[in-house]
Amino acid sequence: MIAGGKEVKRTGVLPVIKTVLFAAMGVRRKADHERETQAADPALIIATGVVAAALFVLTLAIVVRMVVH
Repeated sequence: MIAGGKEVKRTGVLPVIKTVLFAAMGVRRKADHERETQAADPALIIATGVVAAALFVLTLAIVVRMVVH
């Protein structure tokens, strides 16, 4: 893929997961974030974010249920 006149290599699933998790924690450097999000498919980033959010909510619900019961 060519973006901004440069050849951009597509990233795999694991780097996208890492990018989404670091972005959720807010500990990602801007340069790293921009470099990795340019190389990743936007649909993959969105899907990974939705899955991560769902897992987070599910984990919280399970922990609360364990504590309450």
